[in-house]
Amino acid sequence: MITLLTALATAAPLLAGWALHALWLRRRLHTARRDPLTGLRTREGFTRRATSLLRDERAVVVLADVDRFKHINDRYGHAAGDVLLKATAQRLAHYVGPAGVAGRLGGDEFAAVVIDRNGTAADLLAVLHGVLARPVDGQTPDVHTTVSLGWVRAADHPGEDLSRLLGRADEAMYAAKQARAGIRRAGLGRLFATVAGRRSGRRGARTDVPPVGMAA
Repeated sequence: MITLLTALATAAPLLAGWALHALWLRRRLHTARRDPLTGLRTREGFTRRATSLLRDERAVVVLADVDRFKHINDRYGHAAGDVLLKATAQRLAHYVGPAGVAGRLGGDEFAAVVIDRNGTAADLLAVLHGVLARPVDGQTPDVHTTVSLGWVRAADHPGEDLSRLLGRADEAMYAAKQARAGIRRAGLGRLFATVAGRRSGRRGARTDVPPVGMAA
C-alpha cells in the first residue's frame, strides 16, 4: 500500500505536467485556426468544418465581400477598415450560428456554410445583406459601405467539393457586385461576371476557383 502511494505521489507531478502541456497545445491549435482580428476561423479551420457540413445536402455555401473596402482604407485609414471588418465578422457569425461555420478567407473576403433546414436561405440571406449594410457603432459617420453576397446550394451541384462550390459562390458574388445587386445565387450553369473571366476587374483575368485546401 505504501509503495502504491509512493508511486502515485511520484507520478502526480508528471501527469499534471502532461495535462498542462496538452491544454497549452489545444489552445495554440485553437488560436492558429482563428483570425486574430475578427475571431473567425482562418481558411484552414473554416475548410475543416465546412467540409464536414457539406455532407448534408441542405448545405448552402456563401461568399461575402466588403464593397469599396480599399477606398475606405485609403480615405479613412486602416483603423476604420479594421472596425468594419470586425463588425462584418460579428454579424456574419451571429447569422451563421453554432450549427454552421463562418471564416475569413483573407482581406475583406468572408465565407460561410449553413444548413438550410427550412428552405428559406434566400429570404434569410436577403435579411443578412441588410444587416451587413447597417452603420457600425462608433464608426466614423462618413463611412458607408455594403457587402456583396454570392451563394449556392450544394444540392444543385452534387459531387462538387468545397473549392468548386466556393468558386460558384464567388462568381455569383462578383456578378452581384458588378451589377450592384447586392446578392445573387449561383445557377446550375457556370456564371461569369465579365467577358474576361472570374473577377477580372479586381484581380486580373482568371478562370480558376479559389485555392482552398481540403482537409484529410
